[in-house]
Amino acid sequence: MDRRSVTKLIVLGSNSFSGQDFIDLVLSRTDYAVIGLSRSCEPAPAFLRYAQNPNRARFRFQRLDLRLGVDDAIALMDAEKPDYIVNFAAQSEVAPSWDHPERWFDTNTVALARLVNHLRRRDYLQRFVQISTPEAYGDCVGTVREDAPDNPSTPYAASKFAADMLLCVYRKQFGFPVLTVRATNVYGARQQLFKIIPRTAIYIKQGRKIELHGGGRAVKSYIHIRDVSRGELDILQRGRIGERYHLSPEGGTAVRKIVATIAARLGRELSEVSLDVADRPGQDAAYVIDSTKARTEFGWRPEQPLEDGLGEVIDWVDEHWPLIREMLLTFEFKP
Repeated sequence: MDRRSVTKLIVLGSNSFSGQDFIDLVLSRTDYAVIGLSRSCEPAPAFLRYAQNPNRARFRFQRLDLRLGVDDAIALMDAEKPDYIVNFAAQSEVAPSWDHPERWFDTNTVALARLVNHLRRRDYLQRFVQISTPEAYGDCVGTVREDAPDNPSTPYAASKFAADMLLCVYRKQFGFPVLTVRATNVYGARQQLFKIIPRTAIYIKQGRKIELHGGGRAVKSYIHIRDVSRGELDILQRGRIGERYHLSPEGGTAVRKIVATIAARLGRELSEVSLDVADRPGQDAAYVIDSTKARTEFGWRPEQPLEDGLGEVIDWVDEHWPLIREMLLTFEFKP
């Protein structure tokens, strides 16, 4: 291909729940040539929305662990000279990060530092989108805007905060073209099975009870994955370099209500399918993430109603039940 007529995009963490959906959207709405990098082999097509995309020929996957193979990643970047990079690659679970925090920093911060320090000396990269997390704000109250101070309360959040601050430093000192995205509680079909929404549907089908930490009273701002992907593409294409953008619904929903809604759709009562247990350490209080900036600059807003999205997850679990029923439902760290 003549690079002058093709925009090249590299997606780090392409096998992730968010990465695979973003790739599918990009292939559907642009003529970009897309390269996906992930530490593991591509999962089953049931977990890859882009697997059935009619423009799949414009996508190429390469297995590469950024933490252990950053030199290979650097060589690939220099060979391909991408116009854009979107970084979904991260170790992203909260509770296990207390056991081995160094592993979270190795992936989320140290590997990124090596890559960015190389890229800042190259002239081909036009935009680098960092997928961050609102968990970096920690325990706060009220409405949280993009200029709110960070105050992480878990090792996972601290590792993502450190990565964001590193990128800010490279922006200030070298003009590195970073844009940062913080989306709230993303959900949808193809999500990791240990996440509360797919796990609830699976447990109910298996006759098991869902443990609700703190009684499930924590309020989360659930947003459908495709709404987030649309916002991320807007930010990649039209965002102001150096800015942080929030993607969120208006208001939130208690985890308890989410589980009750799924149970009702499956003909069960909340009391039949759940068990209240003690809260987790570092559980942040409920707060509202303000997404006025994205709504104003791009006209972006969530389009998927929560109940419809929950129904989509239930239908996906039913459709792929022979595969899903044999899979692990707990987080497994892969060193």
